[in-house]
Amino acid sequence: MSESAPAAVRLPQPAERRAARRLPGPDSLWWLVLVAGAFGLAQLVFVVPRLGLSWDEVVYVSQVSMHAPAAYFDPARARGVPLLVAPVTLLTASVVAMRIYLALASALALFLALLTWRGLRPAWVLALAGAAYASLWVALYYGPQAMPDEWVAFAALAAVGFFLRAAGERTSPARISRGALAGLAGCVAAAALVRPGDAFFLSGGLVLAIIVIRGWRRWQLIAAIAAGLAAGSIQWVVEAYVRFGGPLQRLHAAGAEQGGFGFHLAFWDEFRAVNGPTLCRPCTVGVRYPALSLWWLALPVIVTLGVLAARKAGWLRSSLLVAFCGFAVAFQYLFLINYAAPRFLLPAYALLVIPVADALAWMLTQARPDYRPLARYAVCAALVGQILIQQVVLAHQVSEKVAFFGDYQRIATDLHRLGIRPPCLIKGEQNIPVAFYAGCGSAAVPTAEPASVRVAVLEYPRTGRPAYARGWRAHHLPGIRTSSLRFVAYLPPR
Repeated sequence: MSESAPAAVRLPQPAERRAARRLPGPDSLWWLVLVAGAFGLAQLVFVVPRLGLSWDEVVYVSQVSMHAPAAYFDPARARGVPLLVAPVTLLTASVVAMRIYLALASALALFLALLTWRGLRPAWVLALAGAAYASLWVALYYGPQAMPDEWVAFAALAAVGFFLRAAGERTSPARISRGALAGLAGCVAAAALVRPGDAFFLSGGLVLAIIVIRGWRRWQLIAAIAAGLAAGSIQWVVEAYVRFGGPLQRLHAAGAEQGGFGFHLAFWDEFRAVNGPTLCRPCTVGVRYPALSLWWLALPVIVTLGVLAARKAGWLRSSLLVAFCGFAVAFQYLFLINYAAPRFLLPAYALLVIPVADALAWMLTQARPDYRPLARYAVCAALVGQILIQQVVLAHQVSEKVAFFGDYQRIATDLHRLGIRPPCLIKGEQNIPVAFYAGCGSAAVPTAEPASVRVAVLEYPRTGRPAYARGWRAHHLPGIRTSSLRFVAYLPPR
């Protein structure tokens, strides 16, 4: 017994050492590369090949597209997304090319956002955070889309990372990094360029942290945040004066379009929409896949456990800050609007995955030795289960939207057969996306057009023709598959 016992202990050691050598070191950049690469690859495989353009995407893309006239740009939007997609849309009308570009760009953005946290956490812990975010169906679904929420998420995560670096969390508190200040200002500006409202709440969270934490009370941090917010918002402010009479008037117009801003307990609206629909307005639907939504209710608990774990690891202030900023950017969507969309909370998710990773890292490394193997199996099972759950929801959303957005192209094809070709104008229901697919201009209300412009009005069969279209020819469009897009096209006499 005494001779066989040491041999039994020694035999696995060479194999264990070889396995350990195959893995990257705990702070290797390869952890971040792997998770970002997996994020981009998953988008290319599961989302990119089939998905057409949604209404909101058409609004953004049409501003910088050679394919069709620009759609009406409503006051609630900002110009960051058109700038983001311009390098592709000015060269080609291919939706697949734009999807591939955005999928690769979002994977790179996730890598760079996590990179700002290197030194504040081991790289493998950051990879856990990245994997938790990248596994979400809503993150994969919107990664290759021309929508603002994902890009606010990356900018917010990087902004908090740069803030902590500038505040001296990685180095001596007596020093302040000019590079980190510039990165902080740049990330806040990027968030404001894409969505000023989210940038405002993010900045508010950071400024409040500066006021509360004595070691962070530095004018340079406030100056960097203010400079970034001003630089990113200047275009929105200038456009507000040019088109709407000023920022206050633009905010009022945006609020009117969104149903007004004010206290509304939208928490449960967001819970109903966590697995779709992509826009819940009004949010009176039931919860899709209730059993698959429990992670959302458990998220605040996991974040709290992560903060407690971070306290033991010496990461308390950074974990508290990122959790607070996550709830700050979520506040407006949970309490100030009366409808919901899963994508609204992407910036909050991107921030909250840091304390989530702190909790998982504690279970993997700091649990009692007797329970550590069980904890590791539990973490692996939870991650695999969450990935599978999110893939189920993603597959359903993609298949649903492929059919819905595909009908836009079918309607455009039917209109082409009826002679509606550029120069042309589409009015009525779903006029913006249908007009873009058809290469036409769009208008919600009647306008006077030259005789050379061919006009079509789309209405639901139960609605009937508008008063100005009396005497126009009615055509039922045969190519539509989705019942919610079954229209009648009214065309004026030739």
